Amino acid sequence: MSFFRSMPVALAAVALAATLSGTVAQEECTDCHDTDTDAVAESAHGFLDCADCHAGAEILPHEDGVGEVDCSTCHTEVVELYAESVHGRSRERGTVEAPGCDACHGEVHSLIPGTRPESPVHPRQLAETCGSCHADPAMVEKFGIPVALPLEAYRQSVHARVLAEEANGASCGSCHGSHGIFLSSDPRSLVNHQRVPDTCGTCHAEIAEAYASSVHGRAVRHGAREAPVCTDCHGEHRILSPREKGSPVYASNVPKMTCGRCHSDLRLAEKYGIKGGTVPAYEDSYHGLASRAGTVTVAHCGSCHGVHDILPSSNPASTIHADNLAHTCGQCHPGAGTRFAIGPVHIVETERHHTAVYWVRAFYLWLIYLAVGGMLIHNLLDFVRKARSPVPRSASARPADPVRMTRAFRIAHGALAASFAVLVYTGFALKYPESWWASPLLHWESTLGLRGWLHRAAAVLMLGALGVHLVHLIVDRRARACIAHMRPRREDWREFTGRLAYFLGRRAEPPRSPWVGYPEKVEYLALMWGIVIMAITGFLLWFEGLALRWLPKWATDVATVIHFYEAVLATLAILIWHFYFVIFDPWVYPMDNAWLTGRSHPARAMEREVPPQPDRAPASKRPSRRPQASDAT
Repeated sequence: MSFFRSMPVALAAVALAATLSGTVAQEECTDCHDTDTDAVAESAHGFLDCADCHAGAEILPHEDGVGEVDCSTCHTEVVELYAESVHGRSRERGTVEAPGCDACHGEVHSLIPGTRPESPVHPRQLAETCGSCHADPAMVEKFGIPVALPLEAYRQSVHARVLAEEANGASCGSCHGSHGIFLSSDPRSLVNHQRVPDTCGTCHAEIAEAYASSVHGRAVRHGAREAPVCTDCHGEHRILSPREKGSPVYASNVPKMTCGRCHSDLRLAEKYGIKGGTVPAYEDSYHGLASRAGTVTVAHCGSCHGVHDILPSSNPASTIHADNLAHTCGQCHPGAGTRFAIGPVHIVETERHHTAVYWVRAFYLWLIYLAVGGMLIHNLLDFVRKARSPVPRSASARPADPVRMTRAFRIAHGALAASFAVLVYTGFALKYPESWWASPLLHWESTLGLRGWLHRAAAVLMLGALGVHLVHLIVDRRARACIAHMRPRREDWREFTGRLAYFLGRRAEPPRSPWVGYPEKVEYLALMWGIVIMAITGFLLWFEGLALRWLPKWATDVATVIHFYEAVLATLAILIWHFYFVIFDPWVYPMDNAWLTGRSHPARAMEREVPPQPDRAPASKRPSRRPQASDAT
């Protein structure tokens, strides 16, 4: 600003000196030189004569020529600063493409003051002026300019948009300087790593002050080159509002694009002693999964640690200090920390020091391996044996199978099947939000939260189906008799060993199953167990505020692990066990229609014992009828 205040005085002095020494009128110059005198008169130099800039022009005729225009005659400080800049040094080395004064300010005879909007160095025009070189692919390639498409990026920035509407938006010169532009590696550069916070602070003073006292700000002052400054988090030329999805500091982008770039770097973790595993632990937590799915209201790194004023947990002023953690968590979970001890926040399932989570996960992994492995082997043996043997003729000769699923059971089964399918899709969409099959559901997640609502609605529907089933058992004696036969009995072992003999070729036909065989009992009992477990853990996670008031945090962490692995086990059981017996069994393919008509496929009926007639059973032995709803699952 001192330059602009002193410039009129300097120019006036030059004009006075020229007047005293005698000058040549512009009219005389135009006799030989084709110059637009009107443009000169309207320019910033309109009050000067030709000889004021063209030394030697006052001597007519000037057979020896005139000297080159020397802007330093008036603009001494500016020219000296330019000479030290990256542009000035390039020009000194003979780089003809290096910009001189006229390259930025315009042709000298029609030079427009920078305060006027049409000037090429006016803040609103400056990006286009700089872009004439820095956005030129030929220039970028020739001189190895490292920043790609800076002009295009700047045009999309919040700075460019503000500048187009107001007069105080940042332009190229606001950050890089005007005449004293230096390489970012030069300590004099305004965009040098250590100077970036001060450069941004010229407009964002309060934020810069908060940053200066943060753990990152102090690290930068101590010379830590990897410590983040403003541009590391917000970007450089394409700086967007935190409310825009493309911004690195948009809520759902913060963990991975911003904080995760450093805190997931093993090299930096080792160098600076940063605790590892925090970012992966966050991404696998409910907060992280919801954030990855596009939810912007869920907590991210800045919600707990702060944004610009991030302090170490050992600092009493830190939001994650032990004394402040209850208040920090309580902003979203009222009452958190008042009735329970807050445990570790970033839980890694594979680390032994997270004892409860580690051992619950280990238990479920072994359970899944053994249970699913056993199902696969059992069904593979059954498939191979039956695929080689035609359906026995006795199946077609057998009388119609009695009704196995009454209408009430079929209604409960339909509601259960529909809710289970929705729960599986919406639940795994949360766990794997980047998957292609999850994207249609998560398209509206940031605005509607559709996935969460569907998941909870399906859970209520499943519990409603269970309620219908229980009411049916209470009011219907025959239904109770059916479920009574779901209890494991000694005959189940005999059936299993008989089937194993059939699988191995020691029997010509499979053994006759009880009216309710072990495959159906296993599935029904596992279903009831799974619904109870999923309901308990699901409600703990759904109503986490209430859970965190009364339970230690590790309880919700364990609930999260159980909910996920129980869902994996249930899904695989349905796909491998249930679907095999009702669809892929060679003797019933393409489907056992009991869930539609209430009667099993003839081949399936052939494998079972004929149930006793309920009317003939002694009264003392009631309930008299064999189960009629073994496929209710």
